[in-house]
Amino acid sequence: MSKVTLNTEITSTDKFDFPVEETTERVAQEVLNEEGCPYDVEVSLTLTEDEEIHELNRRFRGIDRETDVLSFPNLEYDAPSDFSHVEEDAPDCIDPDTGRLVLGDIVINTNRVISQASDYGHSRLREFAFLIAHSMLHLCGYDHMTPEEATVMEGKQEKALQALGITRDMQTTESHTEE
Repeated sequence: MSKVTLNTEITSTDKFDFPVEETTERVAQEVLNEEGCPYDVEVSLTLTEDEEIHELNRRFRGIDRETDVLSFPNLEYDAPSDFSHVEEDAPDCIDPDTGRLVLGDIVINTNRVISQASDYGHSRLREFAFLIAHSMLHLCGYDHMTPEEATVMEGKQEKALQALGITRDMQTTESHTEE
């Protein structure tokens, strides 16, 4: 079983009534277990808001609007979650001090977590966990450019969240506060 080490940067003023880092670690761990990742991994997580993610989306993807999540994988895979060639193809992705695989970066737009949870009628915890699962699958080489790829990713996201008991029908009791 892989162990997840998280490097977190929070530039957002949004606050949630659930433990963000613990939730991220649990969801990331579940996805990596489902994907059979043989490495302890390091993931960077940034929590930001519309303006910053808009700029990142424009700069790195050429899309001039905000989005809910961005994923920046460090690895290129022959096939999704094929970790068999990591040490020979991407040795610079292994931290020499810790031996951990530096999997990549996740950037979450907390404004979208709040609005999408409301739009979809589920908890902010569910929306946040969904975005982490989605992004972790991108870090493992999955994409959703075709309907077939989207179906695979959706199934894997739902499986991970179901395994953790984070379901769409969870009622929200969370409040939203801004500092």
